[in-house]
Amino acid sequence: MNKTLLSLMLTASFVTIADAKAETAPSTDKWQPRIDFEGKLGNERSLGEADLLIPLWQNNDSLLFANLRGRMDNDDSYEGNIGVGLRHMLDNGWNLGGYGYFDRRKSPYDNFFNQVTLGVEALSMDWDLRANAYIPVGETSHFEESLDTVDFSGTAITYRAGEERSMSGYDADIGWRIPVFSPEDDKQLRIYAGGYRFTDSRAETIQGPRARLEMKFNALPFLSRGSRLSLGLEYQHDDPRGSQSYAVLRFSIPLGGSKAKVGRRLTSMEQRMTDPVVRDVDVVSQGGSYGSPEVIRETADGKRIVLFDDNVNSNNVSTAIANAGENTTVILNGDYTGVNTLTTLQQGQQILGSANLKVKTPSGRSVNITTPSASLSGTGSNGGGGSVRFFDMADNSSLIGVKAKITNSSTAIIAKIEGKDNVKILNNTLTSEVSSFTAATLEIRNSRNVTIRNNTMNVIANGLSGLGIAFADNNANIDFSNNSLNIGGTAATLRTYILAAGVTINNLSGTGNTSNLATCYISGGYTITGSIETNGINLCPP
Repeated sequence: MNKTLLSLMLTASFVTIADAKAETAPSTDKWQPRIDFEGKLGNERSLGEADLLIPLWQNNDSLLFANLRGRMDNDDSYEGNIGVGLRHMLDNGWNLGGYGYFDRRKSPYDNFFNQVTLGVEALSMDWDLRANAYIPVGETSHFEESLDTVDFSGTAITYRAGEERSMSGYDADIGWRIPVFSPEDDKQLRIYAGGYRFTDSRAETIQGPRARLEMKFNALPFLSRGSRLSLGLEYQHDDPRGSQSYAVLRFSIPLGGSKAKVGRRLTSMEQRMTDPVVRDVDVVSQGGSYGSPEVIRETADGKRIVLFDDNVNSNNVSTAIANAGENTTVILNGDYTGVNTLTTLQQGQQILGSANLKVKTPSGRSVNITTPSASLSGTGSNGGGGSVRFFDMADNSSLIGVKAKITNSSTAIIAKIEGKDNVKILNNTLTSEVSSFTAATLEIRNSRNVTIRNNTMNVIANGLSGLGIAFADNNANIDFSNNSLNIGGTAATLRTYILAAGVTINNLSGTGNTSNLATCYISGGYTITGSIETNGINLCPP
């Protein structure tokens, strides 16, 4: 159900209950139910509130009341308060009061927090004194993955869990009636100053000054005698949240029906018996990376993680990947220039640049982290045969989130997938620039279950020819989707896809691909089920 509609329904229910109570109340009741509506326009956020005060018991100088409040803001947070208060008028001109509330809030992180609020007040014609204590109850912290932090330093990955935590605290203020109007005037101007402090064992302390200015108008001429209008300005400041200021409009209406319009006019201090309870607007919470530091060593599916540090450079990156061993996740960290070697991946290896990786913490949680960016550039190597290249893929291997640019005069590609099963090439930026022979990005032959998705592939062919990707021999289950191919240069022959003579592909699929050049070259007979869609058409095979 829409939250605004729900709030309106609850408010209407409260008003109906209060009005029914008022109509059946004895005519000697001095104080009637009333509802307040408040809007606060702020520099950081804006809030709206409905506040219902219902007398439960009263005599000539005491009032026991229930208070129901609902509040929401434009940060997708809302809160409800239910409380009971007692106020008593002393003969010396002071009104003393005390109250207790149960509060429940949904934070902008969609977490729910509960607290108990206890407060006291002493109000006179000229002075106001208030103090409140806020005590969290129930679940006081929630994991919040968006607040996690990860540090990649040396060969260690240090993780700290993000949390949102509710905070205990107190506030107090003192107010003074600025004597620009007489004490019994229907208009009063008051100024308030105070402070607040909220603490938690892990979160940064929130504390600072608070001030407000309030102009109140009683007995509005176009409504009943007990109606009120308040205009105000508020300001507060603390280091975690910064400066917050509000312009405030509060409208208060008695719900006593005809009883609110007849009878003796209440004195100023009698009217103050139904003043709104002043307290902090929220269950205060704070989010941050408050978890204990944990060193990440494995992925969520149990692969060992190897993070490269400054000791791994362009000259030994291939050796370091080989030494990481099978079924490892290798995280490259930084820019590797002048790479003139061929890296032969081990079975089950993942090579990661900037990627989302699900890992397992020592405390047993599975969380997502983002690995650092990484790039490789250089001439590559053919390892003794074929095109020069950076990578020979292995069974169950992956290349994810890497920027790789190979520059050579000989025929060059980024990676070869030959005779392999279950290979993934995802979210990379792959560039091949060749000055004399053929430039390409990938070569696939005799392989199965190959997924190539979300890559940007750049071919700069200034020699013999240029092509995006080549298929040869017998293959099955090839998915080529959502890739962007940019093919150019001075070469006379430029093609998007090449199917070698006699190629077989059982189940070729791919959608969402785009290219500045849409061609499919077939050098001989082929047996292919399926096709690759490019620029919205089934391009290859035609």
